[in-house]
Amino acid sequence: MLLAALTALFMALGYTLGGGGGAVLALLAAAGMNLFTYWNADKIVLKMHGARAVDAAAAPEFYGIVQQLATRAGLPMPRVYIVDSPHPNAFATGRNPENAAVAATTGLLAMLTRDEVAGVMAHELGHVRNRDTLIMTMVATIAGAISMLANFGLFFRGGDNRGNALAMLLAVIVAPFAAMIVQMAISRTREYGADRAGGEISGNPRALASALAKLSEGAGRIPDPVTQRNPAAAQLYIVEPRAGRDNWFSTHPDTGNRIAALEELAMDMGAPALSGGAARPSALAPARAATPKGTARRAGSALDPLRRN
Repeated sequence: MLLAALTALFMALGYTLGGGGGAVLALLAAAGMNLFTYWNADKIVLKMHGARAVDAAAAPEFYGIVQQLATRAGLPMPRVYIVDSPHPNAFATGRNPENAAVAATTGLLAMLTRDEVAGVMAHELGHVRNRDTLIMTMVATIAGAISMLANFGLFFRGGDNRGNALAMLLAVIVAPFAAMIVQMAISRTREYGADRAGGEISGNPRALASALAKLSEGAGRIPDPVTQRNPAAAQLYIVEPRAGRDNWFSTHPDTGNRIAALEELAMDMGAPALSGGAARPSALAPARAATPKGTARRAGSALDPLRRN
């Protein structure tokens, strides 16, 4: 519905400006730029974060959790990365499930328990399964075309009618803001979808809810250098890097609302309450550096809920 509204906004703006040729040109230009991003987004995003690839030897527990979750979700094994940053967050990228990559920061791995890490990575695999990268590329294409068409409006306008000129001026000013609002609404909707998918994939929605609460607090307290340089990167993460924001221009829903939705899902699934060990520091924290094999702690493992069903 939101994507249809964005498309209708583009068509209405093109009609108002009276330039069918300009509308087509704007759409083609936006599509070209976003198609390049779609094919190269994973490389761009991973390089932007300085992410390093890990495997079963470099980060056995973290890699193993992702592997088990991908199997449970029926997805190809994504590439796994760790970002050396104290800012606690995670993201997924890649144009399709066959070319997906998931990443978590060392700050996240140090802050969360293993169950919570599994919930977070299940959320990211939910984005992959739902093909949110493709959806948001389509959204970005149309929103970009609206912005371009609005900029072109001054050049494609015709006639001297004062009423038409006023309508065009209003369209040029209002349309890009309306497109941004719809784009952010779609982004927030996809987060709810990934939360639900994450709860289903991990089998433990309450662990994801607990992780969201910790990450929201930690992300607001510990600055993220990437989004300070490039604010557009904020929509990649599982939680918004800046706390206390929930409005039309937010990239993520309110954390409290997300936790409430996950609690409802947990009740529907009959998921167990979190164990008393949920407050322990994560056993995955050593994943920042080389971890000798055989040192992994199995108690309270996030892999336990994956064996259910």
